[in-house]
Amino acid sequence: MSEKAEMMKTVDNPEVLYELQDHIATITLNRPERMNTISVTMLDTLTEFLVKANLDPEVWVVILTGTGRAFCAGLDLRAQVSGGDTALLNTSVVMPNLDLRNTPPTVLHDMDKPVICALNGSAAGYGLDTALGCDIRIMAENAKLSAAFAKRGILPESGGTWFLPRMLGWEKASKIIFTGRNLNAPECLELGLVSQVVPADKVMEEARALAVEIAGNAPLAIQAAKRMMRMGLDETFPIHVHHVFLQLMPLTKTQDFDEGVHAYMEKRKPVFKGR
Repeated sequence: MSEKAEMMKTVDNPEVLYELQDHIATITLNRPERMNTISVTMLDTLTEFLVKANLDPEVWVVILTGTGRAFCAGLDLRAQVSGGDTALLNTSVVMPNLDLRNTPPTVLHDMDKPVICALNGSAAGYGLDTALGCDIRIMAENAKLSAAFAKRGILPESGGTWFLPRMLGWEKASKIIFTGRNLNAPECLELGLVSQVVPADKVMEEARALAVEIAGNAPLAIQAAKRMMRMGLDETFPIHVHHVFLQLMPLTKTQDFDEGVHAYMEKRKPVFKGR
């Protein structure tokens, strides 16, 4: 394996995998026998890997995907029913100090690195919210997105009530959440919840091709743009323009800015360094 490539797996938990190659970090949910349902350990490891990718200057793009026939079928309800320490929603324990800032939905939302969700299969519940938290989604043609929260007696607990109204508008989001319906791939594409629908065996190929295209641009500029897009969700236009200007000034001092300008003038492809 080249110096640019790194493979990392936790010895105690191979249920989430991390790979870095050519500035693209791939995080894979790896519990196919349980349709990648999320356990407590997986939750912690996913957070760890998302933080790792966001802090690593060698990572310019992130792909989040799963193994097997599902992307993620939600939280591990079998552990929830059995109770004990493995239950993610332990109703018998009061957790006044629960810090949601260190859970995957919040960490994913706060990331400056662009994240592509390669939906190798269906996503339900927590898996749906996680997919919606990514910047771009590429979906297998046989996959579905399921918002069946109300059918389980809960609400979208990990961001769905925030994402769907902003993505679709109030009425469409209401219909999906209140009915708990399943959306097939063509419906997801028509609604704009995914950018592409491809054969299942082409999902990672398409995701990686897009990641390579993104990684061909100046990474600091992309991260600044994503940061501004996120902040702009809650800002007025005059305040946002001011913040954008403050982000622009440091970028003009980078080596990548000089490279981008010279490459344009010399009519060649730029070679960015992330510096």
